Amino acid sequence: MSNRKVEKLASIDAQLRLLAPAKVSEDDKLIEYDALLLDKFLDILQNLHGEDLRETVQECYELSAEYEGKHDPKKLDELGNLLTSLDPGDSIVIAKAFSNMLNLANLAEEVQIAHRRRIKTKTGDFADEALAATESDIEETLKRLVNKLKKSPQEVFDALKNQTVDLVFTAHPTQAVRRSLLQKHGRIREYLAQLYVKDISPDDRQELDEALQREIQAAFRTDEIRRSPPTPQDEMRAGMSYFYETIWRGVPKFLRRVDIALKNIGIYERVPYNAPLIQFSSWMGGDRDGNPRVTPEVTRDVCLLARMMAANMYFSQIEDLMFELSMWRCSDKLRLRAEELYRSARRDVKHYIEFWKQVPPTEPYRVVLGDVRDKLYNTRERSRHLLAHGFSDIPEESAYTYIEQFLEPLELCYRSLCACGDRVIADGTLLDFLRQVSTFGLSLVRLDIRQESERHTDVLDAITQHLEIGSYREWSEDKRQQWLLEELSGKRPLFGPDLPQTEEIADVLDTFHVLAELPSDCFGAYIISMATSPSDVLAVELLQRECRVTKPLRVVPLFEKLADLEAAPAAMTRLFSMDWYKNRINGKQEVMIGYSDSGKDAGRLSAAWMLYQAQEKLVEVSKKYGVKLTMFHGRGGTVGRGGGPTHLAILSQPPETVHGSLRVTVQGEVIEQSFGEEHLCFRTLQRFCAATLEHGMNPPVSPRPEWRQLMDDLATYSTEEYRSIVFKEPRFVEYFRLATPEMEYGRMNIGSRPSKRKPSGGIESLRAIPWIFAWTQTRFHLPVWLGFGGAFKKAIEKDAKSLLMLQEMYKTWPFFRVTIDLVEMVFAKGDPGIAALNDKLLVSDDLLEFGESLRNNYVETKNLLLQIVGHKDLLDSDPYLKQRLRLRDSYITTLNVCQAYTLKRIRDPNYHVKLRPHISKDGPEPSKPADELIKLNPTSEYAPGLEDTLILTMKGIAAGMQNTG
Repeated sequence: MSNRKVEKLASIDAQLRLLAPAKVSEDDKLIEYDALLLDKFLDILQNLHGEDLRETVQECYELSAEYEGKHDPKKLDELGNLLTSLDPGDSIVIAKAFSNMLNLANLAEEVQIAHRRRIKTKTGDFADEALAATESDIEETLKRLVNKLKKSPQEVFDALKNQTVDLVFTAHPTQAVRRSLLQKHGRIREYLAQLYVKDISPDDRQELDEALQREIQAAFRTDEIRRSPPTPQDEMRAGMSYFYETIWRGVPKFLRRVDIALKNIGIYERVPYNAPLIQFSSWMGGDRDGNPRVTPEVTRDVCLLARMMAANMYFSQIEDLMFELSMWRCSDKLRLRAEELYRSARRDVKHYIEFWKQVPPTEPYRVVLGDVRDKLYNTRERSRHLLAHGFSDIPEESAYTYIEQFLEPLELCYRSLCACGDRVIADGTLLDFLRQVSTFGLSLVRLDIRQESERHTDVLDAITQHLEIGSYREWSEDKRQQWLLEELSGKRPLFGPDLPQTEEIADVLDTFHVLAELPSDCFGAYIISMATSPSDVLAVELLQRECRVTKPLRVVPLFEKLADLEAAPAAMTRLFSMDWYKNRINGKQEVMIGYSDSGKDAGRLSAAWMLYQAQEKLVEVSKKYGVKLTMFHGRGGTVGRGGGPTHLAILSQPPETVHGSLRVTVQGEVIEQSFGEEHLCFRTLQRFCAATLEHGMNPPVSPRPEWRQLMDDLATYSTEEYRSIVFKEPRFVEYFRLATPEMEYGRMNIGSRPSKRKPSGGIESLRAIPWIFAWTQTRFHLPVWLGFGGAFKKAIEKDAKSLLMLQEMYKTWPFFRVTIDLVEMVFAKGDPGIAALNDKLLVSDDLLEFGESLRNNYVETKNLLLQIVGHKDLLDSDPYLKQRLRLRDSYITTLNVCQAYTLKRIRDPNYHVKLRPHISKDGPEPSKPADELIKLNPTSEYAPGLEDTLILTMKGIAAGMQNTG
């Protein structure tokens, strides 16, 4: 390298250090971690692609940092000129480099957060108030309930062991990072943390340093782009991999920590192994709402695959348990069981009685567990055969079919150990194993089935027309209910094989046949999306009976849009008043509320308030009819889809709506953020359990009547403004499609489900995920904030005292505070300057004024929000989060600019740029390492390199926002 280039690079490196955000405290390691990873990555980049390309990356970063400092749009133009002058192969490398740097920045952040939590653990206090506000430590929660709220330890224990948190994994297409990369990221995170352990030896440091270098290079060399969309089976395998890696062993470890926390408040009894504290369900392979790739065959496959996985994990542990339980003292009942099994196994031995007298079994636990091992093997192999061939030679009786069969010999061993004075041994590995069996069962997770209500209407309409009694679709709601109840109360079959069936009708009925075919413990709930009325629920009940589902799934209506949420209490009142239905549910009902479509329908503010009120009213209805209600929250990862810190989300729910029973979806990239590492898994389980317990035993305050009235007004104003722009403004759809990468979203191949429920249609047919994703990419986040500003402005204009009331609500009402805090965080991630650049490059001239009006609305809304929270600048109350976001900004800005200019080149064939010679350490010769990347996507309809560059920017921005949908 020439002296001039060395000096220039040194100068740029120094500027980068100056532009980096300052430390916010002496114990903050974030800048140090990020600098280490960045330096290593830039060295790798230079080794692979030359010093000139490293210099280009650093120049891009410098221009981005200068823009972030003063928000001068000229810096974006300079950055755009630099990026568009690159050779196509080098554009890919630049986009890939910044995407990687953002992922490394995220890893540095995660290691720093873990470091601060270790400080909290040692000192017994949180490192800052912001961290405390988003955490739920189980031991601290128990102590607070006993010491501050004066609950008795027994009260706390009874509430804890009877509560249920069911985490539902969904395959929504929001995980933009490939699984192979996630694994490499996990190792980078681990090596980085180990490098900063105290008293590390020089040799260990050098070894870790080399390993870190290796993993960073391996991640950079891995293709980030999925070249074909995943199948539902692929999504299921990816989701289930978290059980192998963290959840399987994480659950018993967490429950042991709960036992210790109980002991510290004076309860010396362990949480019973069959207490439903944590449960897991899945939609992967069961969510067929708008996804034609989820067929009955797929549902059958994923159930069998999950059973095979569960049996395999149990089988891998059972021999360790046999090795541990080598003692000979046992109860008479266990010895008798061991003798029976031993005798059965030795039937081929002559003179067996004499043999038995001479050689009695001296290790009865191993004999009993050996039989468990053999049946687990048969269970695994039988599932494997059914999955591969549709049949198995292994008889059903030689395998486990129901969980009770599996638990019985384990419980026998546990009771025997306790009876013989070996409880300390029973409460070791055997207790962990029992807790795993109780949590995961034979099916690993219970699969929910989700289908849109209209698909059931299609089937019933075909049936009634075949029976020549009219068109079910044209009947009134009352007539539908009457007919459905008559059929449910009777016994006659409704249809036979002669029923005329379209492909769609056959798909619905075949799904019910799969429910009848497979063991009932494979399944959880049947979710009806877009539910509007009682007949939607009764229809599924009738179809389950007609298809001979012997143990019918509980039927859960999903109320999503604003009007449906408003009508939900009346619908459930009608159902609960039906004798047939009341007998069917046995005093328990689950209702799902949708955050995604309600937000898309009316905006975040109106949706949040309607969801709050709907829950209150549903609880009232349930209490009136003596029904225990479980709320199922369909939350996404982003604020626009109900996302946010778990602790705050739970504690801000209305009083009595959690009540020890909670179901919630864990979607897309949130699964990795929650369960990607062992410590993340522990924190997630702790947050859900502790917050659920606290909400039940220390409910949040109810809003005062004047607050309710103001919220009603705000919701009305907000809905009016939101819908006037999104649904009534004739320019909006065109503007949305031009100003965002919505049309290009599908090229990421990050999910098996289409982005629309229907192939044609506008915003109303677009799924909530791509709707949120597109606005997140431009850092404009319109679905989150639109409507807030107009509502605040009108309320304050109507009554000047409203501002004081809003400030009071923010300080004292958890629901309102969480709602506003999340919007503040989104504003901190936003940048209207990027949206303006997209408009300048991508939007037609006649729409520029419309875009400018939206940006003015953005600024006005932000300023009103700051008045309410009492901050001079965004995130003044959370300097740690502010620093983390600032650290990412310059990386994201480069990708934003690269994306905007790439979209310009894709959409405008007449747009030409003057390319620089190819950048490489070998010069502009035929050997061009960067151009090799173009060959990975030779069939793209775009000019060489453009599609991959675009997708890499989308993935990188998603990593920077830490949300995709």
